Amino acid sequence: MASQSSPTFYQSLAAGGLAGTSVDLLFFPIDTIKTRLQASQGFIHAGGFNGIYKGIGSVVVGSAPGAAVFFCTYDSLKRTLPFSPDLAPVTHMVSASVGEVAACLIRVPTEVIKTRMQTSTYGNMASSSFAGAKRLLKDEGIRGFYRGFGTTVMREIPFTSLQFPLYEFLKKKLSQALGGRPLHAYEAALCGSFSGGVAAALTTPLDVLKTRVMLDMRDTSKHAMPSLSARFKQIYVSEGIHALFAGVVPRTLWISAGGAVFLGVYEWAVSSVASI
Repeated sequence: MASQSSPTFYQSLAAGGLAGTSVDLLFFPIDTIKTRLQASQGFIHAGGFNGIYKGIGSVVVGSAPGAAVFFCTYDSLKRTLPFSPDLAPVTHMVSASVGEVAACLIRVPTEVIKTRMQTSTYGNMASSSFAGAKRLLKDEGIRGFYRGFGTTVMREIPFTSLQFPLYEFLKKKLSQALGGRPLHAYEAALCGSFSGGVAAALTTPLDVLKTRVMLDMRDTSKHAMPSLSARFKQIYVSEGIHALFAGVVPRTLWISAGGAVFLGVYEWAVSSVASI
């Protein structure tokens, strides 16, 4: 039975790392398909259904620390923010948003490498995530690892501001409907699945923008990069509204299922660590 009390820092650290690794490895092929659907060169030229595990090495490196940092920040702020219980959704929105910004410091470099490997951006010049990282460092320097950082944060804050208040609300209502008892991990997973799917569908245009920015390999010292609003307009005018929702089905299915695994494993791991 999952504990309803706030987890300690170390519980958040261990459970978050396990949850992040589990979901990213399990659903990596769906993420690859989604990314290739969003690529400007088109699904087939980005790789189609071939090599759907390209870039998984970067996920192995970044998933656990990124998720651990998120949950440590999220759970710590939930305990310490000075908002009244009536403003619980605000507490959850602020906690999740700050947690995502902290996690992005770790996640974005691995996301850049993963995205470029998934779409065969380097072709034969990089056959592994490590080779892709070396190529990125050589071509763009350290700054290249954080290409799309602002866009990723811009995507994650609305996403988590939708997902986590809804997740906490659903958990509370479900617990009340079950007589006030703490939820089992699988019951929390259902809440995570629904909240993740809703947030994923609504923020797909921001995910498309993030993918396009990360795949843009122009030298920023020689070329002025278009603003996010300019990119948005360009996609809409040249490719149509459907391009802004490219990959919405696999993204929604992936994050809905992933939300169940991510938050279900997290709740299970928290209660397991607490019982040791």
